[in-house]
Amino acid sequence: MARRALVTGASRGIGAAIAHALAESGHQVAVHYRSGADRAREVAESLPGDGHVTVQGDLGANRAEQIVSETVGKLGGLDVLVNNAGIYFRHPIATTSFDEWQQAWRRTIELNLHGPADLTWHAVRHMSSGSRIINIGSRGAYRGEPDAPAYGAAKAGLHAMTQSLAQSLAPQGIAVAGVAPGFVRTDMVTDLLASPEGDAIRAQSGFDRVAEPEEVAAAVAWLATEKATWASGTIIDVNGASYLR
Repeated sequence: MARRALVTGASRGIGAAIAHALAESGHQVAVHYRSGADRAREVAESLPGDGHVTVQGDLGANRAEQIVSETVGKLGGLDVLVNNAGIYFRHPIATTSFDEWQQAWRRTIELNLHGPADLTWHAVRHMSSGSRIINIGSRGAYRGEPDAPAYGAAKAGLHAMTQSLAQSLAPQGIAVAGVAPGFVRTDMVTDLLASPEGDAIRAQSGFDRVAEPEEVAAAVAWLATEKATWASGTIIDVNGASYLR
């Protein structure tokens, strides 16, 4: 039987690449999306193999139980959860009003940390030995995010959650790991990379480029395999040596 995977925020960018990588390795994939049903359906229909589905839900609206239940209903079970969905708000402390500051922190933590935590709680109830939980963090958790401190804090929390759950879920045979990308080329940053700032962004890595979504997806696909059990608790840096720790 094919392993069943739920990838959040999979209608575009890194999430779509992860969905493709898992499908290529034999998984049946639930392509989660918040909005953009047509785009999510296109991703699901483009995946190799059969039995892929789409699942809608806003992670910031206490929909975690519904998302997991719908996935299990459509796929018949759940073996891999990839917490990829997230948001990024610029809110530098010097130029952001207090109301905007509070809103940015609450919304970012809600979607980037509470959402994955809630999904994980519900997913574990359907998982058995050999299952995988993979969290998409960020190098910003380590180097800091001066223009988006809530994002950096949320990703640091996600990394810490990954390590805590790796210990608590090991007796059940469930491995938990994370991937911390640097800057990744997606359609959301095309204009930024084409702007005068693009050269400086690419120069952060000695390779003088940013990552492709498929490079992040390759790390996730490996973590989803049986051979990656002993990597439980690991946060894999995928940033082209742009930040070392």
